[in-house]
Order: sequence, then C-alpha cells, then structure tokens
Amino acid sequence: MKFLRNYDIDIIKLKDGKHVFGFEVKDEFFKYFEAEDWVNGSDIHITVTLNKTVSVIETEFKFSGTIRLTCDRSLEEFDQSIDFIEKVIYKYGPIEQEISDDIFMITRDTAQINVAQLVYEFILLSIPAKKIHPDYIDEMDDEDFEEEGSLVYLSDEDLNKEQEVKEDDSDQPADPRWEILNKLKQKD
Repeated sequence: MKFLRNYDIDIIKLKDGKHVFGFEVKDEFFKYFEAEDWVNGSDIHITVTLNKTVSVIETEFKFSGTIRLTCDRSLEEFDQSIDFIEKVIYKYGPIEQEISDDIFMITRDTAQINVAQLVYEFILLSIPAKKIHPDYIDEMDDEDFEEEGSLVYLSDEDLNKEQEVKEDDSDQPADPRWEILNKLKQKD
C-alpha cells in the first residue's frame, strides 16, 4: 500500500482552477501489479492536469515514453512507443462510486484520489493486442493487417477488377444445395 501513495493526489487542499502533477512509471510499477511477465520494462512519464471547479474535477492524463514488450512472432524484446491522452471526470455526490469508465463520483470530503489503477488500465489498453517487433512489421501478411484492424485502400483499377469478378460469379449456376434450401425458405 505504501507504493500506491506515490500516485495520490491531494484534492481537498486544492483551490479551484488548474493544477499539474507529474508521475513516473518504471519497472516497480508493473511488479506491484504483477504484470512483469508481459512487460519487461518501462519508462513512461505521465502529466496529470486537474481543473477543479465547484461541482467537478476534470482530469487529463498525458502519457509519453516507452514500454518494453516481447514480440509475439520472434520473441525478441522491443520498445513500444507510448504517446496518448485520456480524460476522467470526478463529480461530487453523496457516495463514492464509478458511474462509467471515465466518470467517477466522489464525496466532498474525499481528501485524495489515487490514480495508480487508472494509469495501469490506460497503459494496458494502449498496448496492441498483437505485439510485433518493428523489424517484422513489413513481413506481416494481409490476414495480420486485417486482424490488427488496419484499413487496406484499393485503387480504382483494383475496385473495377473486383466488380468484374463479382459479375462473372453471377453467371455461374448456384450450388444445388442452396437451391434446395431456398425452395424450403420460399414455402414458408
């Protein structure tokens, strides 16, 4: 628990307005969360900007740095760049509870908020599902790109060829099994 205190922000003493806090995420952070099996090292700096008002505290987390991962294909370690922004809102209310992924309710007498769990979750979500070493990105085939969610742009010529192939397929007789199923469907 002592380690988590490094990620506390004392909000009760803050006056209304903007406040900036800095945090570092190193190897001991992932050891605490027992994630050292898949994260081999990290050097991430987090800047948290709080805008405290009468009814809410708006927070912006800016992450920048690197995280050391193991390639799923070659098992080589590589540094994955981390650079993103996340926002969270803390609303004042009668009880402390999580309203949604990015909105939390806190009481007026909440002395501090701990951002360690949020930082951990934000970093987890920023890591690609398929971890590929940069040296092997060029060797990925089309199926890998589709799994990654990458878009493939086709030229007008490629689109025309695809349309011709689809039109040619319509001239071919349908599979007789499908014709039987279609007849059953039409009887209903």
